[in-house]
Amino acid sequence: MRKIVATEKAPAAIGPYSQANIVDNMVFASGQIPIDPATGKLVDGDIKAQTTQVFHNIQAILEEAGTSLENVVKTTCLLDDIKDFAPMNEVYATFFPSGVYPSRSAFEVGALPMGAKLEIEVIAVIK
Repeated sequence: MRKIVATEKAPAAIGPYSQANIVDNMVFASGQIPIDPATGKLVDGDIKAQTTQVFHNIQAILEEAGTSLENVVKTTCLLDDIKDFAPMNEVYATFFPSGVYPSRSAFEVGALPMGAKLEIEVIAVIK
């Protein structure tokens, strides 16, 4: 059984995709860039500000799906400049305060939609 997740508390999709899909007890969230859902625009600021917004967007999607960051099992982080990895990582860690971190991949990519500095996608379980 598959269910589409959609919430106004996170940015609307900017293409032909869903914010997330639920299959069985797994949530597959599309990559989130640092768009403010209230304005539809990228947030101003450095990689730390953009990482914070990305995680707020992810949290909203996961809450709509009936789960939370606590139940994320895998993340994929795409950065437009790998030199931003360390400051992104500082903010990233604060969203997993229990110290139980998901598996992760991180890559530098040529460019991201709307000129974003990063994009993060997650897979989570619903308990």
